[in-house]
Amino acid sequence: MTDTDTTPETLGRFLARGREVLRPVIPKRWRGLPMVPVVRLTGVIGFSTPLRPGLTLAGVARALDRAFGMGKPKAVALAINSPGGSAVQSHLIYARIRQLAAEKSVPVIAFVEDVAASGGYMLACAADEIVCDPSSIVGSIGVVGASFGSHEASGRLGVERRIYTAR
Repeated sequence: MTDTDTTPETLGRFLARGREVLRPVIPKRWRGLPMVPVVRLTGVIGFSTPLRPGLTLAGVARALDRAFGMGKPKAVALAINSPGGSAVQSHLIYARIRQLAAEKSVPVIAFVEDVAASGGYMLACAADEIVCDPSSIVGSIGVVGASFGSHEASGRLGVERRIYTAR
């Protein structure tokens, strides 16, 4: 395996070869244990700073590909701790998880740690099952918008609304 040869299939073959080499030294009680790779999805989705990068599809795609490409795992676990963030990046990560789960026929289990709110909840919804602590904050997909209504004041000041359209 070279540095440039890191496709999920190559990685799976490499790990299978490693298991065969190590098989004689692994205790019998550990042989044949089910494999469940864990992908950590922690932090704000989409927002990033130099010291704390946010979750983006580009940032987690490789970890997801590796998790689903490791031989035939019993499941893939998502450890989620995110207050949400970008709706677009949340949906892109969600769609990639569902695509890989369907391609590989592998169930996905989400484990919510402290919070999976907004986009974090969307990531958890990509799983077939969500497991969380009763104290975890889970949910709240949506947007809240607020504004001031000043139509009466606008009328008194002589401000009129104009809308321009083109067909």
